[in-house]
Parts: sequence; C-alpha cells; structure tokens
Amino acid sequence: MAPAASVGVHDRRGRFREIACAVIDARAADQPGYQPCREALTGIGEEPGATGAAVDLGPSRRGLVAALVPGIGWDCFGNWIGFRQLPDALDERSGFPGFVLEVDGLSGSTNNARQIRERILADADRLANRSLVLIGYSKGAPDSLEALVAYPEIRRYVAAMVSVAGAIGGSPLANIATEGQLDLLRHVPDANCTRGDDQGIESLQPAVRRAWLAEHPLPQDIPYYSVVSLPTEDRISAILRGPHRRLARIDPRNDGQLIAWDQIIPGSTLVAYLNADHWAVAVPIAESHPFLGRTFVNHNDYPWRAILEAILRFVEEDLERRDALSGNR
Repeated sequence: MAPAASVGVHDRRGRFREIACAVIDARAADQPGYQPCREALTGIGEEPGATGAAVDLGPSRRGLVAALVPGIGWDCFGNWIGFRQLPDALDERSGFPGFVLEVDGLSGSTNNARQIRERILADADRLANRSLVLIGYSKGAPDSLEALVAYPEIRRYVAAMVSVAGAIGGSPLANIATEGQLDLLRHVPDANCTRGDDQGIESLQPAVRRAWLAEHPLPQDIPYYSVVSLPTEDRISAILRGPHRRLARIDPRNDGQLIAWDQIIPGSTLVAYLNADHWAVAVPIAESHPFLGRTFVNHNDYPWRAILEAILRFVEEDLERRDALSGNR
C-alpha cells in the first residue's frame, strides 16, 4: 500500500505498538486468546510515531467512555456469543467504561445513524461534553460516520471516532450478496433481531459507500482513527477462507470480509494493522463455542480485550498531544 502520508493519513503505528505491548504484557495472566504483541500486530514497512515514553495503565484521565457500534447482523447473534458483555472487559480492568450502542443489525446506515443520534442524546445528561469515543466495528463504522455528518448536535458529546475493521469503502462481497441471504441471520439460535429496512447489504456496496464519502465531507472538529484488520494467511479462520480468496482477486491484503485499504477513514490517523481476521478482532465466537473454535473459526483466538484497551489509551494520549499542540490544556 502507498505510504500513509501520501494519501492524507497520519501514520502513528509505532506509538500504538508501544502501548499495545504494554497492555498485553500487563493483562497476559488472565487474558483469553493471549498472543505476544509481536504476533498480535501485523508489521508492514516502517512504523512511525514511536516515542519510547512510558505507558500509563491507570484509569482514563479525561473520563473517556467507549461506545461500541457493532456490525451487520450483530443483534441476531449477540445473545449467542455474548456480544453485549464485551464492554465488561473495559469496566473491570482498564479504567475506561464502555457500552454497546445498539443499532438495527439488518438495517442500512442511514437508519442506524438516526438510532445513534437518539441513543447519544438519550444519554446526554450523564455524558460530559466530548467524552464519548465512538468505536465503529465493521458496518458500525460507516453508521457512525453518517451519524456525525447528519446530526451535528451529537458532536459536542464525541471526543473521537475510531474505525475497527470498518467498512469505510464498503466490501466487494456486498455486490454478490442479497438482503434475503442476510435475513437468514434471524434464524440463528437465540436471535433477537428484526428484518430492519432491507438496506443493510446495499449500504455496504462499494459504489454506495464511495459515493457517500465523495458527497459528505467529514466534520473536522472530531479526530478520526483507523484500526485495520490485516491477517497473515495462517490467521484466517476456515469459514472466512472462501471470502478471503474471492477478495484476493482484487487484493490479497484482506481480512476475509474487507480489503485493507477500504478500512481507512480518509484523513484519519492510522493506528495499527491487526493480525486477525474480520471476526477475530471483535466477535469472540471461540470463547463461548469451543467446538466452533476448533473447526470453522479455528483462528478466532485473539487478545481483543487488550487491543480495545490499547486503542482507548492511544486515543486518550493522542487527544492530549493535540491539545498541547493547539495550546488547549
């Protein structure tokens, strides 16, 4: 891929590696899916931004709160894999509280952007100004971007927006999928989802996403961060190898659902390349279903808790760095 600076992206992977390694080392003893830092991150070329500074592992200094915006179909399988318990990993150890900002798993980004607005404003009384970090996973990333553009009233509560394996440029796989196929997720055991507005797949089509980006400049009063899932060949689960091969006809650098460069927000800070496939970074299937972890999702083990904490610590430190440069202390 082109150097980040040549496409308007700020590459600070070096500092994130320092933070991630410190967090992984500190949490190793009780961490499912533990991997050494050198295995958890994919190294590509030079990693700028390293400082050598100590990593603070205490509670959030800015009172940041993580709002996790999940991906497509999440509410269909959320109970089956315990997705709603993901923020517990933040509250218990990291000092960064968090919650799942629930949206329609099978609806389009425009509908979900409205739901993001409603949920943020509903919690406005307990959120200090600009304390929320929106973390959009997969389709949750474009849902979040649409909310920030369409509803400026919520931006006063948002300190930063992070894309984690985000479908910023869509996925070519959406061009060959149908809403009917997506609707099959309603039959997953313990599914608790509705049909939605039948625009979930359409909103992931590359032409739709790129047209939206071209027509909607992102607000410049919020910093954006991109975390890209880019696994090595031996870290792709069996169930994602077929989609990985199909995407590899366009670019072999993909996570089984998204091409790497389609995961980067224009003008954002590049935080990391994660050595994990699209599901491993945020959908811990193997933890709750060991049989699947030995068969279909056989590379689902990943220290996602530590990585999530490291992302928040990186964002907090970077916000402080920005304040210092601008004189806002």
